[in-house]
Amino acid sequence: MKLLKLCSYYISSPLTYICSRSLFTGIFPDRLKYASIRPLFKKGNSDDMNNYRPISLLTSFSKIFEKVSQRRLLNHLTEHNILVKEQYGFRTNLKTDNVTYHLMNEILKGLNNNKMVGDIFCEGIRLC
Repeated sequence: MKLLKLCSYYISSPLTYICSRSLFTGIFPDRLKYASIRPLFKKGNSDDMNNYRPISLLTSFSKIFEKVSQRRLLNHLTEHNILVKEQYGFRTNLKTDNVTYHLMNEILKGLNNNKMVGDIFCEGIRLC
């Protein structure tokens, strides 16, 4: 990444073109579909393979594409008011602390007004 930052003046225009073309066509360049898979230790016995999870180490260009895609998608969703105000993930200045505060505030407000308070928590679907 240090090298990319040093030569950013020279590669920014072609990289912008490639990113835009990829987003326009919906095709991610094959040469950027490379990742090095490494095991990351979670916890417990280090001899047990179930205590590791795989992580993908992407190329620097793939990371740039990912960041550009994330920013453009979030800008589109924000500009067209597609996200609900309760969407906290991946948004600037909205962290899990904010959602926890908001939830606790709503619960306490309801209890203070002698209302019944209930909540349903759904775990997200994990695709492997």
